[in-house]
Amino acid sequence: MGFVPKGIIPALVTPLDREERLNEQALRQLVNYLIEGGVHGLFPVGSQGEFFALEYEEKVRVMEVVAEEAKGRIPVYGGTGAITTREAIRLTRAAESIGMDAVSIITPFFLYPSQDELYDHYTAIAASTKLPVVLYNNPGRTGGVNLGVGLVTRLAQIDNIVGIKDSSGDMTLTGEYIRRTDRDKFSVLAGRDTMIYATLCYGGQGSITATGNVCPRLVSEIYESFLRGEHEKAREAQYRLAPLRLAFELGSFPVVIKEALEMMGIPAGPSRSPVKGLTSEKREELRRILQGMDLLG
Repeated sequence: MGFVPKGIIPALVTPLDREERLNEQALRQLVNYLIEGGVHGLFPVGSQGEFFALEYEEKVRVMEVVAEEAKGRIPVYGGTGAITTREAIRLTRAAESIGMDAVSIITPFFLYPSQDELYDHYTAIAASTKLPVVLYNNPGRTGGVNLGVGLVTRLAQIDNIVGIKDSSGDMTLTGEYIRRTDRDKFSVLAGRDTMIYATLCYGGQGSITATGNVCPRLVSEIYESFLRGEHEKAREAQYRLAPLRLAFELGSFPVVIKEALEMMGIPAGPSRSPVKGLTSEKREELRRILQGMDLLG
């Protein structure tokens, strides 16, 4: 298709107010913060964006706001995954009408579809749109539903399926995605923020990242340094990023990144219930991590 998913693409949080309603002003602020931080794309309505907790109209509005504020400066990848093929197609067509540059589609969750059923699912979605499609593998969040290497190799032959975000945390699997597909036509992106440098070394094209919400310059430094051949600098940036990704264990997903943004003055707000904020003890631990990363001024 000519569209190449690459670089550092933050999976945007969805800012909410204290009544858990969409905070459009804060979302616009976040979009500009990330673009000014040197990222290479934006991914609204993903896992970090609480797609699982948003109603259809909210998902559409989030994509609209991000597209409006990005103003074509960098590509926007809309998250259009759903449990059923029918709903994923509906969301994908909405994303196309809004003006998304591409869509990213997580595997169905709650269900346990076979590899052949997943093939039919993704081919039907790809056939429904002119947009480039990025597969999204996240077995830890989808009850163990996994896109096998053989399946991804088959899907990569479809013209507008152009890449995959792999959040499995399994470098062998990520490496096989890369080895078994055509790098000129299919991009493999790290979905585990501690594995960005490793994925680039193996031949990946970048990362769709949660921590990029908080420290876009640092995450972009991994990628940019790697492209310049400055491997030591890229590796050191990866080391500096690791404590923030590991801090996800301080609270229920996806609250940690939202709390970090709040500490930095970006009003990300709460996560949608039943997820609660961090305890005072865990919040102080997160604050120490951010201070150690020089993110609190």
